[in-house]
Amino acid sequence: MGKQFKQLHKQHMNFIKQQKIFFVGTAATFGRVNLSPKGGDSFRIINENRVIWQSYTGSGNETAAHLHQDPRMTIMFCAFEGNPIILRLYGKATAIHQTHEQWQDYATLFPSNTGTRQFYLLDVDMVQTSCGMSVPFFDYKEDREQLTQWADAKGEAGIHQYWKDRNQHSIDNMETHIVKLAGLENHPNK
Repeated sequence: MGKQFKQLHKQHMNFIKQQKIFFVGTAATFGRVNLSPKGGDSFRIINENRVIWQSYTGSGNETAAHLHQDPRMTIMFCAFEGNPIILRLYGKATAIHQTHEQWQDYATLFPSNTGTRQFYLLDVDMVQTSCGMSVPFFDYKEDREQLTQWADAKGEAGIHQYWKDRNQHSIDNMETHIVKLAGLENHPNK
């Protein structure tokens, strides 16, 4: 039986800090539900009811599109070693883009990455733990570096062009507003 909490407790925070992967779920008012795995050094706990994660440039931008319609987000962690546990964070999320007044404050929480597209701030209204007895054991080997290398090779201007070319719409053709919110509208060379 799952247990529910109004905020993260110390044992939850300790568990999260040990994890190498997490999963993010979002959905708009229509269309497909998105579920994405996330890795790297891209997750931070701000306090008992607020977390933030760093979104890297990729082939899709579903989370941004969904949050314009509905700010619901679920983040899930599960143990691939040790005691079996699944931990979910439920709440309302806000996308932090480069034009946001707190962009630089949040950017300092993470290693610099050329491909950083947004940060997602989640105000947690429920934490749920449940058993993870059916989750298999896996051994962590290392993080993949290909996405960081790809972004570095493209450079800032190349990443911005990629956003314009590939990240403006979801797979259900919803707007992500990446060009406007990253301040690229009036900067053709940016």
